[in-house]
Amino acid sequence: MCGITGYINLKETVAPEIIQRMTDSLIHRGPDGSGTYISEDGHYGLGHRRLSFLDLSEQGKQPMKDNSDKVIITFNGEIYNFQELKKELSGDYSFKTNTDTEIILAGYHKWGIDVINHLKGMFAFALLDEERQLLYLVRDRFGIKPLYYTLQDSKLLFASELKAVHAAEIIPKEIDFSAFADYFVYRYIPSPKTIWKNIQKLPPAHYAKIDLTNMSSELTEYWKLFTDNKRIPEQEIIHNVGNSLKKSVQQHIYADVPVGAFLSGGYDSSSLVYYMNQLNQKPNTFSIGFSRWEKSEDQFAKIVADYLNVPNESVIADETSLQLVDRMPVVYDEPIADISIVPTYMVSRLAHNRVKAVVSGEGADELFGGYTWQHDFFNQSYPESILGKLRQKLFKNDPVAYYANAMAMGWFDEEELKKMLHPNLHQHIPEDVHWFYRKHFDKSLSPLKSIQMMDIKCFMGELVLTKVDRASMANSLEVRVPFLDHELFGFVFGLDEKSYFRRNQTKYLLYRQIENHLPEDILARKKQGFVGPDTYYMNLDWYKNQLKNSKLVELNIVSRQYVDDLLKETYNWKLWKLLIMEKWFQRWV
Repeated sequence: MCGITGYINLKETVAPEIIQRMTDSLIHRGPDGSGTYISEDGHYGLGHRRLSFLDLSEQGKQPMKDNSDKVIITFNGEIYNFQELKKELSGDYSFKTNTDTEIILAGYHKWGIDVINHLKGMFAFALLDEERQLLYLVRDRFGIKPLYYTLQDSKLLFASELKAVHAAEIIPKEIDFSAFADYFVYRYIPSPKTIWKNIQKLPPAHYAKIDLTNMSSELTEYWKLFTDNKRIPEQEIIHNVGNSLKKSVQQHIYADVPVGAFLSGGYDSSSLVYYMNQLNQKPNTFSIGFSRWEKSEDQFAKIVADYLNVPNESVIADETSLQLVDRMPVVYDEPIADISIVPTYMVSRLAHNRVKAVVSGEGADELFGGYTWQHDFFNQSYPESILGKLRQKLFKNDPVAYYANAMAMGWFDEEELKKMLHPNLHQHIPEDVHWFYRKHFDKSLSPLKSIQMMDIKCFMGELVLTKVDRASMANSLEVRVPFLDHELFGFVFGLDEKSYFRRNQTKYLLYRQIENHLPEDILARKKQGFVGPDTYYMNLDWYKNQLKNSKLVELNIVSRQYVDDLLKETYNWKLWKLLIMEKWFQRWV
């Protein structure tokens, strides 16, 4: 895992100190080393911060050139099938390193940019082809790794994080207030928008091709998750899923340094630790708990760790842990209001003391059907009661609104946004505040699969994976996600949904993998999200103290009356969204 940067300027030469400044701003993403590249004509600059796992020698440094010295790459991520690809490519390319980075260079020689369709992993990279005068910016299929860019006239800047783009001190800071409004609806700012005008996120499963003769660009979606309704014998499905999971875990733990695991005591993380055990690994495991809470997950993690005979450490959060909210705008240099941003940061900090990488269970709920709202949508297709049939009618009226309500954690519609925002900003409120959900809602799919697809594109791709990447990389920790294997997703989504979804059993196919390998009280647990007790987040005195001198109010963005009215309510998640944006403004505006 690493941090990447780049600056292209067709009219002027790139000052090396600009690339260095951008790259140094990402030292947390790669404390093991730094590298820069400036082209001979001085117009192209690339940067890289390294967190090393494979080929720890100097040969693995980036930016890396191919054998011709005409193609240069700066790469962030891991290619899990690089060994298989190396065997396939070794007849046509002379390898100089044992890194997965060089696999992309070799593959580009053989397949061109279609090399990305051969890659299995998490990645964001820039590939500069000086001979053809092309630059490719590429992001992995699910959006595990981030990439931001801005293209203006003769200049292009890109980086793993927004702070690195601004470190160039070239692009003016101007708020995109349509993105500001989106944040309060979604809890994040949806791709391709960012909080800043003129800076974009590269969407997952896309690459941008930039012609360096004139800075024209073309955006291409290179992968889609296709669905089908195949009926396969259940035992064959269970066998295939089990083999795929074990193989994915094996690929994800391959490294020249030890790999640990996040462990919550739920199905997802527990199954990963079980598979690591099967592969003769005894990973260090890391958990978070919450003081004075009977549902605190550290107790369940300890049960699993003892059962599987692996080491376990936990960090305990309490009300004082919310003091870390002040640090979150630096960690997440774009506002994100997931309530587990602080716990994720804390457990990442704990793990960093022992290992450089961990596996984590993100993606299992999207893949196997673990969310409560997915069960709601499944029941729309197969209602068993009068109430279920009534809900089916409500769903058919507007399934996107139904989903938006499940996602909201503090409902904001057009009317609510108008109450909050200064009248001068009402023009920035989208006509359809749920535009991003509608963009990813596929009417041709069943209710369940349509919602799973939205979870992948929206909830997971924009919120969950962003949270995990920033919290972990702020602590120089790589998080690997074995469930996000695109071939496994393709297999499961190709099945008839009744093959993998059961009304009374969460994540049925995953349950069948572990039902004989984990303690009964763990198997019987109901799903619990990665959250703490609500009381931690609903201390009105704390909010009053944090918001009494609001910069959002001072700048005539948010109504003082609106804030005061929220503070009179005893339980309202809108306060959390407002506070995160307030903290972000205090740091960056």
